Amino acid sequence: MNSSDGNSASGTRTQTPLPDIGISEILGLVELLKSKGGKEDIYKLAGELNMEFGETLGVIRAAELIGLVNTPGGDVVVEPMGDKVSDAKISDRKVIIGEQLQKIALFKAVREFLNEKDDHRATREETLEKLTELIPNENSEQTFKTLVHWGRYAELFGYNDDTQTFYLDLDSED
Repeated sequence: MNSSDGNSASGTRTQTPLPDIGISEILGLVELLKSKGGKEDIYKLAGELNMEFGETLGVIRAAELIGLVNTPGGDVVVEPMGDKVSDAKISDRKVIIGEQLQKIALFKAVREFLNEKDDHRATREETLEKLTELIPNENSEQTFKTLVHWGRYAELFGYNDDTQTFYLDLDSED
């Protein structure tokens, strides 16, 4: 997938939006592909995943964005990183996914945004404003939800529902 390189995180440069897909769905796709020898036709996957075709494309797009699959022609193929994640223990999966997420321009931009804050925290509203700046034509609420979900999984970001505070998960870096 093509995405901007994120070199100008504080600017208004647009980023590739995040699909509204859970990590478990992405990992499930990789597992299914591996059970099929690492490759399957895109159209066959929708039936096998018991999803609408559009939903299946979202899962494939998310897995491709993270670098776990590739889509040459009409097929979905597991990448070496997908094999690595699939074969890893759960704790190692989180680390690998975290490393992959940090390569995504939007994650880089949000990380820089939080790093610029004295306490590495931002309110939900501040974060939504930043997302609107970074991806102006996308649903910032949905992107925020995915950012929190993926970021929590990989222990990159945290979110306190009570205080509506989004923050860098610095505990995982010690």
